[in-house]
Amino acid sequence: MSDLKTLRGLSGLSPEPASLKKAALILIDIQNTYRDGVLRLTGVEPAIVQAKILLRRAREAETPVFHIRHNAGPGSPYDLTAASGQISEEVAPLDGEAVITKAFPSAFVGTDLEDRLKRAGVTDLILAGFMTHMCVNSTARSAFNLGFQPTVIASATATRDLPAPDGSVVPAAQLQAASLAALGDLFAVVAQDVDAVRH
Repeated sequence: MSDLKTLRGLSGLSPEPASLKKAALILIDIQNTYRDGVLRLTGVEPAIVQAKILLRRAREAETPVFHIRHNAGPGSPYDLTAASGQISEEVAPLDGEAVITKAFPSAFVGTDLEDRLKRAGVTDLILAGFMTHMCVNSTARSAFNLGFQPTVIASATATRDLPAPDGSVVPAAQLQAASLAALGDLFAVVAQDVDAVRH
């Protein structure tokens, strides 16, 4: 166990993951585009399994659920009129569950997510989805900056290899670890898996 300090710890922020009974669940961009093709993510299928378990437990706990989907227009990898843009069947919304469409990495930018959360009376958020380094990261940071307390479920997130500025490759596992560590330094509690979330 490392004895390194985080800004969360130094600031006295809680290290405890959110409770399903007191939080809202935000599923970010769990769309088919990440399961195959140019944007296929490393570890995407196990992450979807974890998200499915998390969603089932949230429904059992009557946790407010918000499904976020990204829309980049016709012909894009995030084309909502194509199969690639659809929310994956395993975590598909039920009638009555909120579906919010976004056009930016943060689910709070250009949407009414903040207003909906305030109307629901929740400040604790549980985040899962894709991609860890992009939309999960951006949404968690926005949430923190807006006064919410996000918990990110590491096992229900995934990312992909990226090109580095020097022309080398940043492996997905390295990017995943760095992205989660950056969030855990201040912006969010990072829980290893769904079992770390209290009911």
